[in-house]
Amino acid sequence: MTHLLDSMTHINWLAVLAATFAATVLGGVWFTVLFGKVYASVLGRVYDPKAKPAPIFIMGPLVCSLLTIITSAILMKALNLSSVRDAIGFGVVVGFGYLVATMANTAINPNMPRPLMYSLVSGPYFFSTSIITSLILVTMP
Repeated sequence: MTHLLDSMTHINWLAVLAATFAATVLGGVWFTVLFGKVYASVLGRVYDPKAKPAPIFIMGPLVCSLLTIITSAILMKALNLSSVRDAIGFGVVVGFGYLVATMANTAINPNMPRPLMYSLVSGPYFFSTSIITSLILVTMP
């Protein structure tokens, strides 16, 4: 545990912020421009591109992304991952094994009208974001 906590002091916080910014921008584009209509449909809502989202729908994902990226940065430092290949491997494992699996598990509940479609729209976002943010963390040492 000490090794993990010690890794926190060696994190490049600028890289964490850059990765968080990238994840937030990609999420905004993904869930509005690229898949906004489909995303609204899988949630059982009417697509309204002019609707202004409540602040929680912007700040919530930003904070969650920040926490996920800090966790990834700590783990990457603790595991001494430093190459692009390491970052891609880490991003794939975390993206699929944790983020996509947790997102799909969350979608499978009686309140989600189309859990499989939700997973097909959201899963690739979390998977690709994991790889992209891992690459940012390793290339901005």
